[in-house]
Amino acid sequence: MSAERGLFYRLVERARRRSAWLFHLNTGACNGCDIELVACLSPRYDVEQVGIRLEGSPRHADVLCVTGPVTRATRPALEVVHGQLPEPKVVVAIGSCPATGNVFAGSPMIEGPLHRIVPVDVYVPGCPPRPHAIIDGIARAIEVLATRRRTGGSP
Repeated sequence: MSAERGLFYRLVERARRRSAWLFHLNTGACNGCDIELVACLSPRYDVEQVGIRLEGSPRHADVLCVTGPVTRATRPALEVVHGQLPEPKVVVAIGSCPATGNVFAGSPMIEGPLHRIVPVDVYVPGCPPRPHAIIDGIARAIEVLATRRRTGGSP
């Protein structure tokens, strides 16, 4: 029975090698980046065709996509969600807000930028970034994830 189970897990890993399951977390964004991320799933860009899909649970995701400056209210949720992603995991900061705080930088309500709270692997610049830029960022995240799976740790 354990040999069958091992075979099953090896098949799952092989199938997921080039795909990425994303969990999207809005940490106080204006929804501009969120709309552009969802546009990637539309028929025009159709990233699901190549195995990239949004997951409803961080426990099933490989990549955490964060939009918005990290506010005081959303920081605890961010830390919990980041902890729930299984290893290896990759964090993608989508837009200017998680990278720098953008126009909200310096506000007493902002805990970010994101890299102060969780390690960030890929930045997608823009306010909001276009879907092509987001897809490129996710492709880079898949490369980082593949490297981590091969080496068993951080690149």
